[in-house]
Amino acid sequence: MNAMNCTKPSTLRLGAAVILGCALALPASAELPADQIARLGTDLTPLGGERAGNAEGTIPEWTGGITAPPAGYSVGEHHRDPYPDDRPLFVIGADNLDEHRHLLSVGHQRMLETYPSFNMKVYPTRRSASVPERIYDATRTAAATAKLVDGGNGVGDAVIGIPFPIPSNGVEVIWNHLLRYRGETLSCIVGQAAVTRGGDYTVVKQSLEAELRYSLPAMTLEELGNTMIYYKNKTLAPARLAGDIVLIHETMNQVREPRSAWVYNPGQRRVRRAPNIAYDNPGTTSDGLRTADQLDMFNGAVDRYDWELVGKREMYVPYNSYRLHGGDLSFDDILKPLHVDPELLRYELHRVWVVEATLKEGATHIYKRRTFYVDEDSWQILVADIYDNRDQLWRVSEGHLINYYEKPLMWPTLEVHTDLQAGRYLAFGLDNEYRMCTWDSDLTSRDFTPATLRSEGR
Repeated sequence: MNAMNCTKPSTLRLGAAVILGCALALPASAELPADQIARLGTDLTPLGGERAGNAEGTIPEWTGGITAPPAGYSVGEHHRDPYPDDRPLFVIGADNLDEHRHLLSVGHQRMLETYPSFNMKVYPTRRSASVPERIYDATRTAAATAKLVDGGNGVGDAVIGIPFPIPSNGVEVIWNHLLRYRGETLSCIVGQAAVTRGGDYTVVKQSLEAELRYSLPAMTLEELGNTMIYYKNKTLAPARLAGDIVLIHETMNQVREPRSAWVYNPGQRRVRRAPNIAYDNPGTTSDGLRTADQLDMFNGAVDRYDWELVGKREMYVPYNSYRLHGGDLSFDDILKPLHVDPELLRYELHRVWVVEATLKEGATHIYKRRTFYVDEDSWQILVADIYDNRDQLWRVSEGHLINYYEKPLMWPTLEVHTDLQAGRYLAFGLDNEYRMCTWDSDLTSRDFTPATLRSEGR
């Protein structure tokens, strides 16, 4: 479908899941009227999810999410499971797949069919999503003014809050994901592992730093301009890769102004521009198992796809994955042949927005089609089904989400990108053997300049 159109109003029933079709055409200006904004915090959550549970009682009411850390938690620890007494309600495997197929993505169905060793443990649904009160307030403000610009390729007149908490089309949902709250500054040590079919891997250790400019407390439209994130990635190990640094200035409208990117190569000892860190170019140190725009489930420019809002449905998705996050685990405990250890995974029933991205005629990308399943409570993409240019399912991406409750914020503790055709997968965000991420570092914009890159490289 064309990015400037939307599906006709429809209601599609898929077993117990109800998909509400998109009813409005993509507007040039999408500011919400006052009566709709008044729903935020009443029948809707402050970020736009449905506050009520479902009719069956299998999805509970949202009551504020996690508002305080569990007893005994100290900042700097790997985050304790706030639901330690939860036990699986049931386990989905190949033998009972048909019973649950209507609540699974195509990708999860294919994984269960393809890998006999894979299963999905379904736990009670915990609507743990929460963010600081200032983000709720800013969302009400942004919703009154936010608009799509340049045919949906950018967002205007919005800062700090979710711009489209009551979305009317697919690209608005994706912009909510791109601009969701992820803290103010980020400092992390994480690992990325490309796992072979037989289970072999080498962990690439990386230092990540970011300033999430769009969400800074004092940010204004004038100061924000067109740059929403500063991001830096330095490779620490193995030795053959150590010292490579990537710096990105992420823009809000990448058609009008493409993201700026630089790399420092220790062999050459110089900083150079890197315009290819975008779209379907291979992700950094990913062994070709993900594209540049696949990190964080989806990032970057939206201009190569048409975005159809299929609607909303109930689905089993990765959520509250605190066991996978535990500091008592080694990477060997997690990384197994064909997939991560399913004993460590947690799936829950949640409502998700379904967005179908279809490659535009004349545009190029190795992925012809992508189906994104976006959490109604946090706007985090939880699952993506990814198709090749033959329209064959190729890859499945999962964001194993937790609430980093000292802020609070929602973000995957681990991304897993499974290549079904190769029998391999990529795990990004491994931190069990490293110090915990921090969101209160003293990073500033001055730490994200090409000159700083040169200094760090030396």
